[in-house]
Amino acid sequence: MTLTLIDGRSGSGKTSYARRLAAADGTRVLHMDDIYEGWHGMAIGTATLERLLTEQAAGRVARWQNWDWYADDWGPGQELRPGESLIVEGCGSVTAVTAALAGRVIWLEAPESIRHERALERDGDDSWWELWKRQEAVHLAEHDPRSLATEIVDTADC
Repeated sequence: MTLTLIDGRSGSGKTSYARRLAAADGTRVLHMDDIYEGWHGMAIGTATLERLLTEQAAGRVARWQNWDWYADDWGPGQELRPGESLIVEGCGSVTAVTAALAGRVIWLEAPESIRHERALERDGDDSWWELWKRQEAVHLAEHDPRSLATEIVDTADC
């Protein structure tokens, strides 16, 4: 089993980077977007990921429900099997707990102006940008994911 974590601020290219890695060997990708409880749920998503990866590492099947962004509610259930290789991408994915279980921890970074432009292209507007930025700041202060990274990648030109 291999576990790769990809963290970084909004618009840094985490989803695209994860897709490229997964395309190389078919590894399953878990998007933090699937476990956040909506726009206010980064901390809950981080705690959920810690639980899932700890359960998997202990040899148990880890279960969760995906967040349905359109219904603004929990959706279908999912499972992560023991020994299953995984790429996890998203803000809040790297903590001391998750990094200790991972073979590869990647931090992506780009200037805020580039990240903001990418987020606007992706989301269509920036109505949630400031709220999300505040949650990112809390995550960075509490967990310092960049310092836990085994690789730091500048995605400004990607």
